[in-house]
Amino acid sequence: MSAFVLVSGPFTDGRIWDAVVGRLRHKGAGAYPVSLDLRPEADLETHVEDVVRLIDSLDVPRLVLVGHDYAIHPVLGAADLRPGRVARVVYLDAGLPQHGDPALDLVPDPEVHRLLGAGDDPRPVPPPGPRDWQRWGSTEGLTADQLEFLSTLAVAQPPRTLTQPLRLTGAAADVPVSAVLCTAGGTTIEGIQELVRVGPPQLRKLADPRVGFFELATGHWPMLSSPRELTEVLCRAAADEGHRLTPPEGDPAFLRPFLLDVPERPRVRTGHVDLHLPEPGEANAPRPAVLFVHGGPLSPDVVPAPRDWPFYLGYARFAASLGAVGAVVEHRLHGLTAYPRAADDVTGAVELLRADPRVDPERIALWFFSGAGLLVTDWLTAPPKWLRCVALTYPVLAPLPGWDAVSPRFRPAEALRAGGAQPPPLLLTRAGLETPQIAVTVERFLGAAEESGAPVEIIDVPHGGHGFEVHGPTEESRGAVIRAMGTVLTHLGV
Repeated sequence: MSAFVLVSGPFTDGRIWDAVVGRLRHKGAGAYPVSLDLRPEADLETHVEDVVRLIDSLDVPRLVLVGHDYAIHPVLGAADLRPGRVARVVYLDAGLPQHGDPALDLVPDPEVHRLLGAGDDPRPVPPPGPRDWQRWGSTEGLTADQLEFLSTLAVAQPPRTLTQPLRLTGAAADVPVSAVLCTAGGTTIEGIQELVRVGPPQLRKLADPRVGFFELATGHWPMLSSPRELTEVLCRAAADEGHRLTPPEGDPAFLRPFLLDVPERPRVRTGHVDLHLPEPGEANAPRPAVLFVHGGPLSPDVVPAPRDWPFYLGYARFAASLGAVGAVVEHRLHGLTAYPRAADDVTGAVELLRADPRVDPERIALWFFSGAGLLVTDWLTAPPKWLRCVALTYPVLAPLPGWDAVSPRFRPAEALRAGGAQPPPLLLTRAGLETPQIAVTVERFLGAAEESGAPVEIIDVPHGGHGFEVHGPTEESRGAVIRAMGTVLTHLGV
């Protein structure tokens, strides 16, 4: 029978597992809850050591390490140090941190980001009250008494446990993994499968046969709301059960050829922006420009970088072949909390573009793809006069389920409803076979546009899914791209 090391999320200690511990032991399994050191001076390395210390104290050859929420960070750190003692790692409603990631990147509460970003000596994060736990995850299934219990046992979270980067050597890379999704928060196996098919390349590893998935129809604290069901799932995970995802077919989508045969144009790299230049015009007059903003979040380790993908090279060269400067920005949307940084990168790219003597600074269009759709918010809130068009291709226009860590600043529909200056012409290319989670955000955005009187031109691709340009391109998808480019350049006066 398996032995489980159970590590809870922020503010809590081993007592949160009591109902699960009893059930596991009744089944004959070992169950060892960890109470992490929550003194103010503790950091992530302290918590890794807490887990390692327990592992070293147990006379059990192989252990299943269960990390709930924040605790997946110390669990992964401990597995990296003791890979030979770990039979499996279980992500319990937890994110997917990588080497170098601080836990803060996955914290959904914006107040915590403000608190820990203020000064060099941040204070401990105060524990939530009974009404505040929903800022850390769905409270579906918890009774009023259980919320009170959470608050009673909770203590402040040491700041460096959230800000210190996770350090991994890769020693535990071959350890099998299980993921338990609490679906009341909006994340489902079906949704993860779709993201693996069309989403960021780093998600392809979730289709590894060593990774099994389970769902629990409850909120973020299943050890309280569904202890019996959680116990059963943990035992099944230890037995290597669980749903396996289907890997995408063929080469990664970002390496597939562009759907149109467009001529290569001279490329000039300036910092984080690439300019693809058109044929010289009359008297070499400055040309209008289209800035293409790639989707995400993407791992910073993706090779090649997005501006070197055939996809964005194709779009930029297409624009250049028709007489505009096609520019691609390399922005740092590396995680859900990185939208402000990515927005700054886009703003800097626009400033660089407008200052270039080959560009007409009064004729600029912005074109956002996929998860970069949230970055359109700033340009709808205070649109400058030189912004002649904003294009959106299968965009994400509101945070998706599980994206609670995205700053509330990035809500495009709310920017439209707030009124203010008239937005520039909006062009939306909509995939008819879009993932349901993304399609909902698009419909809400269109509803806000109708309420506010902001006209949106829509190009529908009825038989196309997310990323239709590289997923079996058709005459329909080619026609949509040609029409979209023509519309944008018309607004630029090309």
